[in-house]
Amino acid sequence: MSRIGKQSIKIPAGVKVSSKGNVFHFEGPKGKLSHIVPTGVVVKVDGDHMYVTRDENVEGAAALHGLTRTLLANCVHGVHAGYSKGLEINGVGYRAAVQGQSLNMTLGFSHPVVFSLPQGIAAKVDQNTKITVSGADKQLVGIVSAEIRGLRPVEPYQGKGIRYAGEHVIRKAGKAAGAAGAK
Repeated sequence: MSRIGKQSIKIPAGVKVSSKGNVFHFEGPKGKLSHIVPTGVVVKVDGDHMYVTRDENVEGAAALHGLTRTLLANCVHGVHAGYSKGLEINGVGYRAAVQGQSLNMTLGFSHPVVFSLPQGIAAKVDQNTKITVSGADKQLVGIVSAEIRGLRPVEPYQGKGIRYAGEHVIRKAGKAAGAAGAK
């Protein structure tokens, strides 16, 4: 039995859970999410707890038991408190600004980079160099953060680029000027 799968999911006050067949809908102060439960996994809502069990007769249900419980717990947490990911921009002249549903960035290219944010994702910029991506869907917040970081990944020589908040980038030494081969 999956150790994670057999833990119950507490539904906090203000979160509404409904199901229609194998599709569960979650609604809370941070937004709405839905998740499709795979065949062989059974979810029961009892008061303010959700319980995930599996059908031993369905092949592959054991592999999906803990995963389904975690994804449902992520949905409950997302609509209740939300998720956020921090990004930092390093480099001379590198900056970002939010305009409506798009993120405008100057990243050392000959043109400004405009990244349009998907529905359900919000971005906030502090001090022109700190970006906070937030939303109810944990997976979508991670994907959007990775796409923004991919616009200008940190280069190892000078450390310029976009990195996750707190990410450590190993720096490389540059060329040793005239040390090798000079006789």
